[in-house]
Amino acid sequence: MSKLIVHGGTPLQGRIIPSSNKNAVLPVLCATLLTSEPLALHGVPDITDVRKILDIFEKLGSSVDMDYQTGELRLHHRDTHFDACKHHLPEEMRSSIMLVPPLLARFGVARLEDNVKGCTLGVREIDPHIEVFRRFGGRVEHGEGSLIVRADEKLHATQHWLDYASVTTTENFVLCAATAQGTSVLTNAACEPHVQEFCRFMAMLGAQIEGIGTSRLTVHGVQKLGGGDFHFEEDFHEITTFLALGAITGGDVQVRNRTPDNFPLIDRTFAKFGVQIEHKDGWSRAIRTGPLKVETPFTRNVLTKVEAAPWPYFPVDLLPIFIALGVRAEGNAMFWNKVYDGALGWTGELSKFGAHVFSSDPHRIVTLGGNPLSPAVVESPYIIRVAIALFMVAASIPGRSEIRNAAPIKRAHPRFVENLQSLGAKVEWAGEN
Repeated sequence: MSKLIVHGGTPLQGRIIPSSNKNAVLPVLCATLLTSEPLALHGVPDITDVRKILDIFEKLGSSVDMDYQTGELRLHHRDTHFDACKHHLPEEMRSSIMLVPPLLARFGVARLEDNVKGCTLGVREIDPHIEVFRRFGGRVEHGEGSLIVRADEKLHATQHWLDYASVTTTENFVLCAATAQGTSVLTNAACEPHVQEFCRFMAMLGAQIEGIGTSRLTVHGVQKLGGGDFHFEEDFHEITTFLALGAITGGDVQVRNRTPDNFPLIDRTFAKFGVQIEHKDGWSRAIRTGPLKVETPFTRNVLTKVEAAPWPYFPVDLLPIFIALGVRAEGNAMFWNKVYDGALGWTGELSKFGAHVFSSDPHRIVTLGGNPLSPAVVESPYIIRVAIALFMVAASIPGRSEIRNAAPIKRAHPRFVENLQSLGAKVEWAGEN
C-alpha cells in the first residue's frame, strides 16, 4: 500500500514546471494507432497509464522509443498487428476504451475487457461508447469476460446528439469519424481544454474538424492520416493544484502557465476563499495576504457555492482541491458535483483531521470552516485529486499525518513528491509495492 507521510505546517515556496495533462496525453496516444506514419510527441509524462499504453503498443509490434527523462516519445505503428484472441487492452484504465476506434479502423476488430474502469467516481457506464461504435457501423458482441467490437467494412459517417457532454465519448466519436466515409456531426460535445488539445492533434494528423472548443463538432472523414511532431500544453489541473498548495500552506508558489485563458473561472473560484491569482510573463502565482476566508455573497441568505460540471463550468476534477481550501477557510461554503454520484463519499475522512463537513446528498456537501485541525491518518479512495486534497489539508497542519492509498496520484502527476520537496514540503512515499 503506497502512502504519503507528511510533516505539515511548512509554507511552500518556489517555482514549478507542471507536466502535461494525462487527459490529453492518453487519447492522443490512442489516436496515434490511426496512422502508420512516424510521430514525435513532446512532453509525455512518466505516469502509470502512459506506461500501460506504451506496453500494449510494444506487444502489438509498434516501434516505441520513449525517453522518460525528457518526455520525448517517438512512435511508428507501421508494423503493428492485432489479434483479438490474444491481445488484451490495459485493464483498470478508463482510456483503454479509446483504443477501440483505431483498432476498428486498422484491423476491423477490437477487444475490450469487461473491467475497464478509472477512478472510483460512481457508476461510469460504457453504453454511450457502445452507441457511438454502433452508429458508425460497428457490431458489439459479448465474449468471455470481454466485449468484441467488429466492423466488416469501413466505418460510415453519422450524426449524433449525446445525452451529456462526455469527454471520452466525444473523443471516441472524433476517433471514429476521422477516417469514416462522409461527414459526421456531434451535438452536445465536450469542449474541455484537453478535448481541444486532442482535436488539435487530430487536425495535425490531417483530420478535418470544425467547431473545436464548441459543443458541436463536424468531422469530414479522410482516407488517410499522416504523422508529425506535437508538443503538449501544461496541465491546467496540475497548475491549479500547486497554486492551491501554495495558498493553503500560506506560502508563495509560482507555476508556469502558458494558457491563462483557461483560468478566469478558476481564478474567481480561488477568490471565493480569499486567494488572488496573478498571471504574468508565462507564470501564475497564488497571492494570499491574510487568512483563508470564504467570501460573503451579496445575497446574504445563500451560501457561497462552487458548482462543478462539464466545461465551461468549473472543472469537476478540481472540486476536491477547493474542498480542502473550504475546510481551512473561515466561513461556510457549498460544493456541488453535478457529474458523479459517488465522488463525495470520501469527505468523512476530513473529520479525522477535526474538520466539520455536512453531506447534503450524494452530490452536495457544506464545509463549516475555521475549526482547529490536528494531524491524522486518513484513507483515500481510488480518486487522484481526493488523495491530493487530503494531502493538502495534512500539509497545512503542523505535525505528522499519513495519506494511505495515495498511489492514484501517480496516474496523473509525475514527480509529485519530488516537486513538493523542491518547494520545501516534508513529505515522502512509504509502503510502496
